[in-house]
Amino acid sequence: MEDIFELIGTYQYSSEAIIYKGKLESEGIAVFMRDNYTVDSNPLYSNAVGGVKLFVNQKDYPKAKDIISQVSQYSLDDDHKLLKCPNCGAEQIDMVTSVKDLKSLIIYIFSLLLGTLPFYSKHKYKCNKCNFEFN
Repeated sequence: MEDIFELIGTYQYSSEAIIYKGKLESEGIAVFMRDNYTVDSNPLYSNAVGGVKLFVNQKDYPKAKDIISQVSQYSLDDDHKLLKCPNCGAEQIDMVTSVKDLKSLIIYIFSLLLGTLPFYSKHKYKCNKCNFEFN
């Protein structure tokens, strides 16, 4: 019998995909990754190849989709609860990298010249609803 695979998700970096892969495998679902070695060898290729892709058997797709929907895609606090925006109270908060101070800008430019990823950056939280940034 031929196995037919369904795409369950695409992720910019393999570290993100590995989290979802581990969750699915812990629930007994076989997961197959594609393009993870390409992205790991040079993360800047991620957009060119369409990111790291996760596939599951077609028969496992509904269960896998349900499991992935239970994993929060937004930032959590230390008590594993969704962070709330101090401005509007929304719980759709993402962690973002900020290059707003001089030190971050200089290191970012230096990293680009070396052909590496920036090794210093400031992280902030950003509300997806009102675009408010906070620490």
